[in-house]
Amino acid sequence: MTLWLIRHAQPLLEPGICYGQLDMAADAQGTLDCAHALAKALPQGFFAVTSPLQRCEQLAQDLRGLRPDLTFKTDDNLQEMDFGQWEGRPWDAIPRVELEAWTENFANYAAGNTGESVSQFMARVAVYYDSLQPGSQTLWITHAGVIRAATLLARGVRQVMQANQWPQDAPGYGQWCKLDI
Repeated sequence: MTLWLIRHAQPLLEPGICYGQLDMAADAQGTLDCAHALAKALPQGFFAVTSPLQRCEQLAQDLRGLRPDLTFKTDDNLQEMDFGQWEGRPWDAIPRVELEAWTENFANYAAGNTGESVSQFMARVAVYYDSLQPGSQTLWITHAGVIRAATLLARGVRQVMQANQWPQDAPGYGQWCKLDI
């Protein structure tokens, strides 16, 4: 089974903002460029699943116009992590004590006090990951956090207890990677 993980284009907001599940558009030209490159790279017969957040739906719409052979579905499990009260705030404006509490209890601390813990986030992504059919060709249009979680799940990691266990790398905006599972 091959899982393609595509990250949305650059969101339209200032750099350094915690945005998680905030719903905003992505750069239109970056989205279109990604859709064109992806349309050329994807083999026939793929099933595409997208996060319902606007920046991913935008890419799905552009790709749908270029590749009518693809089947599309939206799934809430592919949304970025919910950062609760931190969303929309500059990362450097979040009190250091809150960030330290998160990293010290990385698995179970509710980000932004009202958001998800990493354990909840991993479990949510695993719901859709575990539903993948053997032999299927699937494409997720999603977010960096979901891509990192899927990469861990593909390696058999279901629980991340410490912040230093969380992958640092993910595809750039409008980029993708493939997992052969």
